[in-house]
Amino acid sequence: MTDITAILDQYYEIARNHLSESFISDLKIRDNISDISTNSANRACVRFLMSCLIAKIDNSKIDIRKPYTEIGGDNCYSGRVIDEKYVNPFIHDKKLPCNSTTAFLTPAFRNITSILLPDREMAGTPKRIYKFTLQILDDIENGRLSERDVLSEVLRDLINLKIEKDNRLSSLIKEVVSTKENKPLSAEKIIELIETHIKYPKSSRIPVLVVAAAYVASSEYIHEQSLPLESHNAADKQTKSLGDVEVTLMNDENIVTCYEMKARPVSKEDVDDALKKVLERGETLDNYIIVTTFPIEKDILNYCRTLYDLTDGVEFMVLDCVTFLRHFLHFFHRIRVNYLECYQNLLLAEPDSAVSQYLKEAFLSLRLAAEKENNG
Repeated sequence: MTDITAILDQYYEIARNHLSESFISDLKIRDNISDISTNSANRACVRFLMSCLIAKIDNSKIDIRKPYTEIGGDNCYSGRVIDEKYVNPFIHDKKLPCNSTTAFLTPAFRNITSILLPDREMAGTPKRIYKFTLQILDDIENGRLSERDVLSEVLRDLINLKIEKDNRLSSLIKEVVSTKENKPLSAEKIIELIETHIKYPKSSRIPVLVVAAAYVASSEYIHEQSLPLESHNAADKQTKSLGDVEVTLMNDENIVTCYEMKARPVSKEDVDDALKKVLERGETLDNYIIVTTFPIEKDILNYCRTLYDLTDGVEFMVLDCVTFLRHFLHFFHRIRVNYLECYQNLLLAEPDSAVSQYLKEAFLSLRLAAEKENNG
């Protein structure tokens, strides 16, 4: 086997040096590849296609339409192994706009045991993206397309998409920076801004950043710090973490406060799960706090109060995310603008798989509108 990482790097450089020149002469096929590479509603197919393409470039004897060893035969291969071992670190290293997890575990590409032919019905949407993907695989296997040209074209599209997204963010950031010499936003304006942001679709990561930003902004005053955030898609069992935001004293490794975020109403079972984690880990916590954006039942709060004695001194509590933010910003009123900067920095640092480009642009636009209104 050749060095697949080196092959990916080679084709990345080829694409990067020909960003304005397509590698595909057929306009319809070029458009179909672009649709796969840049479609905002489906980021699985492009990663799937990249894995198949690099496997074919590495070994021309395989049938590119058989990326599952379960299919059987000498010419099948494991697309998932290629995806996880080579494509995954490559797209993260280059910060390409693809799914952060393997495409082979998405519903459409899971548990397939037969050859992928163009007329196969796939479970995902948009339907055309899957149809285009299967057709390209078939065209390559039958010699109508070059896997090398298609990989170059896919990478060209991804790099151009990344540049386009980066430029939009940079432009918005510059506009926000230009307002910083003006009158600072009030605490209530900042709360209104972030509360609006939380209500956007697919914003489940936002409450984590709301809490984490509070500790980043105030660490020198309270002598506590939040540990680096884990991946949005990582389960607590994988990371061995107690929750979404873990807080320690400065210069100390022991966790004193843990926050867990819920993008739904908190149930007694959620509290019991938190209790189980604390008891199993034997951590000497001060607080275990569940944060939600939904109304909190009084029975849940009453139940939390009973756990202090049971755990020999760990306080369990459920807090509303906006109420947490309001109390923090008024208590630390003089650093409210620093808090807003910390929140923005954490937001923009998140991978698109956790916080989409749309959510990032939405926040910057909301902030820009608020700053202009504040100084209008």
